[in-house]
Amino acid sequence: MIATLQETQEHPKKQSGNDGVVIASLRRASKNFGNVQALRQVDFTVRAGELVALLGPNGAGKTTAVKLFLGLAKPTSGTVSVFGGDPTNAEVRTRIGAMLQVAKVPETLRVREHIDLFSSYYPKPLPLAETLAVAGLQEIKDREFGELSGGQRQRVLFALALCGDPDIFFLDEPTVGLDVESRRQLWEEIRKLIARGKTILLTTHYLEEADALADRVVVINRGEIIAEGTPAKIKASTAGRRIRCVSSLAIETVRALPGVVEVRRDRDALEIHAAEAEPVLRELLMRDPRLSGLDVSSAGLEEAFLALTQDHGNARVTL
Repeated sequence: MIATLQETQEHPKKQSGNDGVVIASLRRASKNFGNVQALRQVDFTVRAGELVALLGPNGAGKTTAVKLFLGLAKPTSGTVSVFGGDPTNAEVRTRIGAMLQVAKVPETLRVREHIDLFSSYYPKPLPLAETLAVAGLQEIKDREFGELSGGQRQRVLFALALCGDPDIFFLDEPTVGLDVESRRQLWEEIRKLIARGKTILLTTHYLEEADALADRVVVINRGEIIAEGTPAKIKASTAGRRIRCVSSLAIETVRALPGVVEVRRDRDALEIHAAEAEPVLRELLMRDPRLSGLDVSSAGLEEAFLALTQDHGNARVTL
């Protein structure tokens, strides 16, 4: 977990925005690409003032859902609505900010030129200096985009999503390529946006990021939403326990034990995710009497995510 207890106390999550106004929604939305069904009758809402983290394995349908919300793709069936209208509507677009994994911008334009250009699409954009400061781009504002590192490019793309001062943000993997310090800084700016009343849909593979920021987590797998709730409730209901120990047992042997969800090696220790700790511990001690360094703790959002996506049985869990 990146978010420490102190950090969580300094930045407490709001209560889930379930009582807020629906800003964006998919209603029984499906999307096919040829014979591939990327989304299957998905019902999904984002409410005013909340940060929703959309989680799922690669190919689960996250980016497809974001593209529907942005009007970059149309559902094969079902409906999509943003601010009560079609996301391709010009007035709706001026209230949306987006940061996509696959975004491409001209490499020969300077950072400030990109921001000036994108700001011109919005009726009331932020001042250039404010956008540069929020995204941490003051020192590189005169550099061409093609000269930037991967992390710097990510910060520019965040600035382009931010510069129009939109009401809702769709952030698709916003911290990919950022170092730890830059990621923490971006988290702070995202928290400030929420504090200003903005609404955010975030997709991420960094589960500690979702745990630290999200009011609500939605898990999608194979084109279907399989779980929804606050991070705490999802962890409490599905995560199980984490066992760490030093053992001579092979990973394959431990993985085959009843109740074990996943095993990985961390230096000289094994990290085991189990539905229940006690039966697994009995088996471990029986098979390896010299087992040492034993530590048992509550599992986190990563373990909950694995449990949900590895064996969800097509049942939706709402918490």
